[in-house]
Amino acid sequence: MKILVVDDSAFMRKIITDLLKEMPDIEVAGTARNGKVALEMLNDQPVDLVLMDVEMPVMGGLETLRKIKATMDTPVIMLSSLTNKEVTIEALASGAADFVEKPVNLMSIQDEWVLDFHMKIKSVRSRGKAVSNAAEYNVQPQTVTETSKQVASARLATHIRALVIGASTGGPRALLTIIRSLPAATKVPIFIVQHMPKGFTKSFAQRMDQETNIPVCEVEDGMAIERKVYLCPGDYHMIIKNGKLSLNQEPKLHGTRPAVDYLFNSAAETYRRNLVAVLLTGMGKDGTKGMQQIQANGGYTIAQDKETCVVFGMPRNAIEKHVVNEVLDLDSIGRKIRQIVG
Repeated sequence: MKILVVDDSAFMRKIITDLLKEMPDIEVAGTARNGKVALEMLNDQPVDLVLMDVEMPVMGGLETLRKIKATMDTPVIMLSSLTNKEVTIEALASGAADFVEKPVNLMSIQDEWVLDFHMKIKSVRSRGKAVSNAAEYNVQPQTVTETSKQVASARLATHIRALVIGASTGGPRALLTIIRSLPAATKVPIFIVQHMPKGFTKSFAQRMDQETNIPVCEVEDGMAIERKVYLCPGDYHMIIKNGKLSLNQEPKLHGTRPAVDYLFNSAAETYRRNLVAVLLTGMGKDGTKGMQQIQANGGYTIAQDKETCVVFGMPRNAIEKHVVNEVLDLDSIGRKIRQIVG
C-alpha cells in the first residue's frame, strides 16, 4: 500500500513516516509540505492513500481534498487537531474517509494513539483490497441479498417510537446524507452514536443542525428525550434510561468510547418492538450485539450495503451474524428513515 504524507511540519512528516515504516506491507511513496506539491506528486504517481494535514500554507488540506476528489477516488485521511475541528468536519463532509487527531505531545506519543493510527490505516487498506478483488466484489452483493432474505422474517412495526443509528469510519458523510433527507419535523427521537474523539462531536452536531430543520444537539447527561436528533459526545457511552439520556465513562467497548452497542442495548429494552436500528459504514464489529438485542425484542434492523460503505466492517459483521432485517444502499436508507420518522 503506497501512502503519500502531506504536512507543512517537517517534524510531523518524520513522525508519520516512521510510524508507517513500522507497519507491514506499507510503503511511503513520498512526502509533501503543502497541497499544491501533493497534487503535483499525485499527477505523476498515483498512491493508495493520502495522509494530509488540515492547515497548511499555499494550499490547505480542505482545498486539496476537494481537488483530489474531483479527479480521483484516492482515499484521504486528515491529520487534525482540536484547533481546526470545524475544518475537519467540513473535510469529512467533502469526502475524507476519516481523520486522525494529532498527538498533544509529539515528543511522547501514547501507545493508544499509535494503535488508533494503525487501525485507521488498516481499515482503508482492507477496503482497497476488497474493492480491487473483482471476484469477491461481484459475489458479495448476492451473498448479502441471500443473508437478508434469511433474517427478514420480522416486520416493521406500524407504530415506531424511536430510531437509533450507529456509525464509524465514513459515518460523518453518510450521516449528513441521511440528515439532509429528513422531513421538516420528526415524529420520533433519533439517537446517533458516531465513533469520534472528544471535542469533535459538538462541531459535528452543529454541522448536522445546519443541514436540517429538525434540531440536532450533542447530548448532555440527564437530557430529556424530545423529538430531536441526539448525537453522543466523544469519550462517553450513551444509554437511554427512565425516559432520559444518560452518559457514562465505562471502559471502552470494541476499543472505542462511545460504543454503538451501549445505545442499541438500552434502546432495545426501552422501545422493544417499536424501535428501528440502522448500522452504517465502519470498521470492526460494534453494533452487532445491539442489533441482536433489538431483534430479540421485536425491533427492526437495517444495515448499509457494501457498495456505499467506506468500510464494510460493522455492517458486514451484523449481516454475517444474521441480525439484519434489511440491507440497503445509503440513499435508500435515507428514504426509509424519512418514511419512518415523517
